[in-house]
Amino acid sequence: MTNREILDIALRQSAFDCGCRAEDFLSEQDTVTISKADPRARKYLPLPFECDLVTYGNGIVAQVSERTRPAVTEYLNRFPGCRAFETPAINALNDLLAPFDLKVCFMAEYFLPDVTRLRELECGYELRVLQKADFANLYLSEWSNCFTFIARERDVLAVGAYDNGKLAGLAGCSADCDDMYQIGVDVLPGYRRKGIASAVTSRLAIEITKLGKVPFYCAAWSNIKSVRNAVKCGFRPAWVELTARDKGFVDSMLK
Repeated sequence: MTNREILDIALRQSAFDCGCRAEDFLSEQDTVTISKADPRARKYLPLPFECDLVTYGNGIVAQVSERTRPAVTEYLNRFPGCRAFETPAINALNDLLAPFDLKVCFMAEYFLPDVTRLRELECGYELRVLQKADFANLYLSEWSNCFTFIARERDVLAVGAYDNGKLAGLAGCSADCDDMYQIGVDVLPGYRRKGIASAVTSRLAIEITKLGKVPFYCAAWSNIKSVRNAVKCGFRPAWVELTARDKGFVDSMLK
């Protein structure tokens, strides 16, 4: 696949996720849609959303409910472009959403591979490609970022780094939609800063492309270590997303 083909696949998937057209993400104008469930959307998205903002660096696509549409539209008009994803503007969004018992909950940056930079990196440890049967016993807390514990059927492939038979680092991917597999990675504390994360991530990304799928990577904007890993492996920023959830859900995450 070329970078253009990868981007087109991601844009098409985001259109399924957001209930819009792929070309809406390339427009300089904002797009507001009424959120609805779609069987083609990423499987972990609890659609419909009341407020979800996505941008690929151009206009914003906002999927909303009928009741939140005026408030979110007001917000986009007041804070255009990247300002809508920044503080202190987000405090204003929380104020607008408060009457609906909603709060800003998730903010994440998503990365796509650059095929001109994607390559297998070395770490000095043995790398093994693991199929489902190979990682069936690895649903453990130390590998919580690698697997989809509540929907194990989506986990399709992993790459482990081994130190004399001991698993030191692991990257896994989940089939979150038909054409794109999401990568997650964990490294045991004693093995960090040795290049293991980039080695297993880059190898897994290459294995995913061999399957004809697009690997993608997600990180919180403040998770510098994770972002550095993505960039080192040949990924580059593609889109950002901000999602509001009901107050009870957000409060439960703070406990």
